[in-house]
Amino acid sequence: MRKTLWPHLRPYSRWIALGVACSAMEAIFELLIPLVMSDIVDIGIANADQAYVTRKGIQMVVMAMVSLCFGLGGAACSAIAGQGFGANLRAAQYGHIQEFAFSNIEKFSTASLVTRLTNDVNNMQMTLMMGMRLLVRAPVMLVAALFLSIRISYQLSNVFLVALPLLIVVVALILTKASPLFRSLQEKTDALNLVVQENLTGIRVVKSFVQEDYEREKFAKRNNDLRATSQKAFGMVVINMPVMMLIIYGTIIAVMWFGGQMVYAGTLEAGKLLTYFTYITQIMISLMMVSMMFMMMTRSVACAKRIVEVLQEVPAITNDEAVTEQDESGKRVPATVQDGSIDFDHVSFKYDRTSPEWILRDVDLHIRSGQTVGILGGTGSAKTTLVSLIPRLYEATEGTVRVGGRPVKDYTMEHLRDAVSVVLQKNTLFSGTIRENLLWGNPNATEEQLWDACRSACADEFLERMPDGLDTDLGQGGVNVSGGQKQRLCIARAILKQPRVLILDDSTSAVDTATDAKIRQAFATELRDTTKIIIAQRVSSICQADLILVMDGGRVVAQGTHEELMKNSEIYREVYTAQQEGVSIGG
Repeated sequence: MRKTLWPHLRPYSRWIALGVACSAMEAIFELLIPLVMSDIVDIGIANADQAYVTRKGIQMVVMAMVSLCFGLGGAACSAIAGQGFGANLRAAQYGHIQEFAFSNIEKFSTASLVTRLTNDVNNMQMTLMMGMRLLVRAPVMLVAALFLSIRISYQLSNVFLVALPLLIVVVALILTKASPLFRSLQEKTDALNLVVQENLTGIRVVKSFVQEDYEREKFAKRNNDLRATSQKAFGMVVINMPVMMLIIYGTIIAVMWFGGQMVYAGTLEAGKLLTYFTYITQIMISLMMVSMMFMMMTRSVACAKRIVEVLQEVPAITNDEAVTEQDESGKRVPATVQDGSIDFDHVSFKYDRTSPEWILRDVDLHIRSGQTVGILGGTGSAKTTLVSLIPRLYEATEGTVRVGGRPVKDYTMEHLRDAVSVVLQKNTLFSGTIRENLLWGNPNATEEQLWDACRSACADEFLERMPDGLDTDLGQGGVNVSGGQKQRLCIARAILKQPRVLILDDSTSAVDTATDAKIRQAFATELRDTTKIIIAQRVSSICQADLILVMDGGRVVAQGTHEELMKNSEIYREVYTAQQEGVSIGG
C-alpha cells in the first residue's frame, strides 16, 4: 500500500518536511514560554523588579509571535501538501479508471468509484493535513514537556507512571473496536451513493411510475444503515474524549495535591508549580491529540485500502500485445487499421472465465470491407456482445477476432477504436453544446464537415429549427433533445470519425421509418468504403444489407441476404412475416 501511495505524495515531500519543521519549532517556542512565565513569578514578582518583569514580558510576546509565525507556516505547508496529495490521488484514480475494460468497471459499482474518488480521498488528505501538525506537535510537546517537568520536580513526575499506562490501554481498546467499523462505514456510504445516483439518473422513470414513496423508503433504509454504522464507529471515538479528560483531571488533581504540599513545605516554588501545571496540561493535551490522530488514521487506513484497490486493479484489456510497423520514412509506428474487413475465427466468449455459461459460442464469421451487415435476434441473443468484441470493449475468451486482416490485439486501443465507431441504443451526450459533443468525433472538424455529418444523420432537420443551431446547450445528458434527436446526434458524431467500421446497435430505434431509410441511404452513398454493422429489431432496417446475420442463444444460426434467409431461415421468415402483418394491421 505504501509503495502505491508514495509516488503521489513524493512531489510534496519538501512541503511536508518544511511543515514538520515549522510545527516542531512552534511546539518548542510554546514550551519555552512557561519557563519565562515561571521566572516572572519567582524572580520578578518575588523581588518586585518591574524592569525584569517588563523585559521578560516582552520576551514572552516575542516568543509568542515567533510561535505564531511557525504555526502559520506549518498550517500553510500542510494545506499545500494535503490538497496536492488529494488532487494527485483523484487524478491517478480517474486516469486509471479510464484504462479499465468493461469487466474491470463491473467489478466496482459506479457509486463505489465515486466515493473512492471523493469521500475516501478527502479523508486521506485531511489526515495528512492534521497529521503533519498534530503528529509533530504532540510528540515534541510530549517529550519536551516531560523533560522540562522532570527538571522542575522528578517527584511530581511519578504521577505519570500511573496516567500513561491507563491512556495507552484506553486508546488501544478503542482503536481495536473502531477499525473494522470504519471499513464498513465506507461501504455503507457506497450503498447510499448508489441509491442517490440511480434515483437522480432515472428520475423521469421514477415519476412516470409514481414510485417516489418506494424510492424514499429505499433511501431511508440505506441512510439508516449508514447512520447506525456511523453511530457505532464514531461512538467508539467519542468515548475517547471523556475517558481522556477523566485521566487528565485526575492527574491535575494529584499534581495539585502533592505539589501544594511541596510548596507548603518549601521544597517547590509557586512559580515552578504554576509552570508544572502548564506542562502537565500540555502533556495530556498532546496525548489526547495523538489518540485523536490514531482515530483519524484508523479511518484513513480503511480509505487508503479502498483507493489502493482501484490503483492496483489490472486492466483486463491492455496494449501489451500491440505490434508496430514501418512507415514510409522507415520509422516504427503502431499498426493501423487498413480496411474494414472483420473476421471471427471460432470465437467464444463469457464474462467470467470460471462461469460454465457461454455468452457467445463458436462464432465463425467473415465480413468484407465496405459491406453492410444486418444483425437480427431476440433479446439475450448476444448481438451487442458480438459487436463489442470488434473494438475490444470485451476480450474474446476463445478464438480470434480480426479487423483489417490483423488480430485486434495487434492494435493499440487508440488506433483500433479510432477506426471503429460504435453508436449504442442508449448512447450518451455530455453536458455542453451540440458542437462540443460532435467534436468528440473529430476535434478538428470544420463547420462544413459538422453540418455534412448532421445531414447524413438527418440531424439537420431539427438543428435548423433551433435558434442557436450547433451551439444549442444540451443540458445534462442531453435532456434538451428527444430520444430520436439524441440518437441522430450520436450517429453524426460517429460519422465525423470517418471510421473503417461503423456499428449501429439498435441506434435508430427511436426514429421513424422514413428517417431510418434516409439515414441508411446516406450510409450507402457517403460511407461506401466503411463497413457498416446494423443491429436492428425492424427487418425493414436491414433487409437491403449485403449480409444479414440471425442470432439465437449466442450463436449465428443463419446468414445470407434477405432473399436467401426468406428461403432458408425459419426464424427470419417468422420475424419478417410477423412485422409485415403488424405494419398492415397498423396501416
